[in-house]
Amino acid sequence: MQLSDFRISLCLGLAILAGCSSSPSSRVSQSDGVSPYHPPPADMAAIPDATPKDEPKSKYGNPNSYVVFGKRYHTLANSQGYNARGIASWYGSKFHGQRTSSGEPYDMYAMTAAHKSLPLPSYVRVTNLRNKRSVVVKVNDRGPFHDNRLIDLSYTAAWKLGIIGEGTGLVEVTALEAESAEPTPTNVAATPVRPEKQRLPELFLQVGAFGDSQNAQRLKQRLGEQLNTRVLIQGDSAVANRVYRVQVGPIASVELADHLSQRLRQLGIENPHVVIR
Repeated sequence: MQLSDFRISLCLGLAILAGCSSSPSSRVSQSDGVSPYHPPPADMAAIPDATPKDEPKSKYGNPNSYVVFGKRYHTLANSQGYNARGIASWYGSKFHGQRTSSGEPYDMYAMTAAHKSLPLPSYVRVTNLRNKRSVVVKVNDRGPFHDNRLIDLSYTAAWKLGIIGEGTGLVEVTALEAESAEPTPTNVAATPVRPEKQRLPELFLQVGAFGDSQNAQRLKQRLGEQLNTRVLIQGDSAVANRVYRVQVGPIASVELADHLSQRLRQLGIENPHVVIR
């Protein structure tokens, strides 16, 4: 995973933040989990969710914009109404105790997270779309800066959501205000209560959106000839001017989505957008 090289590059890129954001690559090595130097508490399940509260913004963690790896990111003025679906990753013992972009030390056993654009601090509910487990975390760091990632979770938050093993998960992130937080049930079941089978969310990469259906068809045909996977067009007729979205998928895994993103870049398509539905 070359986390040491990644850490150095990231620290240099985030010098403007007077902190250092943490973000692993697409694969999380076993050595970035629990280590004998940072043993877990006796009962991780008993660690409470973060409690949303009104706090002043971090002095150093909220520039209007910042650049990492040559890409510019913009910080949101506030978190009101924020809701997004995407891929979550996590970071653990290799960054435990290091300074986050907000200035707080990273605690892998606290309920925290890193995000590229939400104000620091912010509070969000993160829901695993596959098993419906849900947690509330405090966003106090910047990242993840790996392609296709939406949020980086602390070790405990990822453990509670059930994504430690795979290293990533499909999630929904919803901002919370201090007065709107609801308690998270303890040990939420990973399977639906009702016996009938429910449809699992699917992962796509959106590669273009067009007002002209012929342009969408041309891109679909070109990618269909180049990629060994399905390409489809989603037409949004609910808007006044219909939009035709070209999407690759459904994709079987996050790892395959990462490989497809690299292939798309070779075909001249930069920054495909992750879609989960």
